[in-house]
Amino acid sequence: MAIWLWIGFVLFVLVMLALDLGVLNRKAHTIGTWEALRWASLCAFLALAFNVAVYFIYQHNWLGMAEHNGVITTGRQAALDFFTGYIVEQSLSMDNIFVIALIFNYFGVPAVHQHRVLFWGIMGALVMRGVMILAGAALISRFHWIIYVFGVLLLATAVKMMFAGEEKVEPDRNILVRLARRLYPVTKKMEGQRFFTHLDGKRAITPMFVCLLVIESTDVLFAIDSIPAIFAITRDPFIVFTSNIFAILCLRSLYFALAGLMHKFRYLKSSLVFLLAYIGVKMLLTDLYEIPTGASLAIIGGALVVGIAASLLSEQRPAPLPAGHEDSNDPGTNV
Repeated sequence: MAIWLWIGFVLFVLVMLALDLGVLNRKAHTIGTWEALRWASLCAFLALAFNVAVYFIYQHNWLGMAEHNGVITTGRQAALDFFTGYIVEQSLSMDNIFVIALIFNYFGVPAVHQHRVLFWGIMGALVMRGVMILAGAALISRFHWIIYVFGVLLLATAVKMMFAGEEKVEPDRNILVRLARRLYPVTKKMEGQRFFTHLDGKRAITPMFVCLLVIESTDVLFAIDSIPAIFAITRDPFIVFTSNIFAILCLRSLYFALAGLMHKFRYLKSSLVFLLAYIGVKMLLTDLYEIPTGASLAIIGGALVVGIAASLLSEQRPAPLPAGHEDSNDPGTNV
């Protein structure tokens, strides 16, 4: 019977997306900062409202949702797992904002059409993440040792992120892009907001469709890191899936609000490295000591606050004066 809850949630997301593209943004336009923040606030509010619904669903064991692998989850624990998972997924997706901005800049996608690309990107992410989460849950249920593989993967990702240089966009090395170019010719310039067109009487794809493929494949790479991270919080596939989707819905709006400001959060990357490393260690210790979800939420939230605060404080510091231009009022420089 729990399948009806899954179907209901997917229908809710589809209605939200249809309302977004078919009503609120039926006409292509550039998404302003305040419009993006209003939509992001709505998505965050809906996530919190759903969090309350999760509490009652699990507290009263509606449709048998509270029982997973023979263990009964209380409403309080389920709500805490969802909220922590949502924070983790939202945090890890912040690095994706900068990459999406690079992809749009590389392909020269006009700001007026970026919303359409991200809309269909979310549709693809909805399907791909659902498949990956169900596969991950099945693997963990059948092979417990896969938890250690996920833990090592997260630690490796943390190390890679720590020493990574500037992000680069290389579509020619993308498998999906190479496959699409074999099947269809690609036009040299944009065709408005169209993904497909005709070239010399043959069906062709536009650079905007190629851009969509790069964004979709990039989301898969990010999901390989983020999905194991939330499995460290909970093994319940419904909570993993719903917290993932709410984070993705909010990500699109946050992109339009924060894409131009991400360079100011210079220490946020260090927080994300710590977050990945912490969750990786948590997974490796899962059979020795189970760190409470509440403690994990406090540690993760604290790391993010420190990273954001350090970034904002560094932006407020005055730039150092060049050599030979010291302040003449400094008593140490007076003879």
